[in-house]
Amino acid sequence: MNFRRKPSSEEISGFLDQGTAVTGELQFAGTLRIDGNFHGSIMTNDILIVGEHAVIHADIQAGEIEIHGRVFGNIQGRRRIEIHPTGYVHGDVQATVFVVNPGATFDGRSRMINESDEASAAHEDRPMIARGVDEAD
Repeated sequence: MNFRRKPSSEEISGFLDQGTAVTGELQFAGTLRIDGNFHGSIMTNDILIVGEHAVIHADIQAGEIEIHGRVFGNIQGRRRIEIHPTGYVHGDVQATVFVVNPGATFDGRSRMINESDEASAAHEDRPMIARGVDEAD
């Protein structure tokens, strides 16, 4: 598995290993990697790494999200969401930058936002769509 190398100040600060199962509301700062099972909701302004063995049933709001495992739920990435070749997402995605690598699976709708849209997008009731495909500029 090949992860982007972070500077030492951004090294992984938390880890839920394979074999763990957690249910609830998760909030954290720094970089968290999940390789176990999680059910609930996840919120952070920082980085979430979904490991290859992870199974997550949650709505997620994060600064950046790297997905190598399975995620079931809606995802909002303030800066970036990337689904790697082993990743699977079933849910809607909203992000400034959204990358789906070859081999990855994405089953849902996507909406690209820019930073100025982020505040207003949180309060809109319209469906998430891919700008430039279904929405006139």
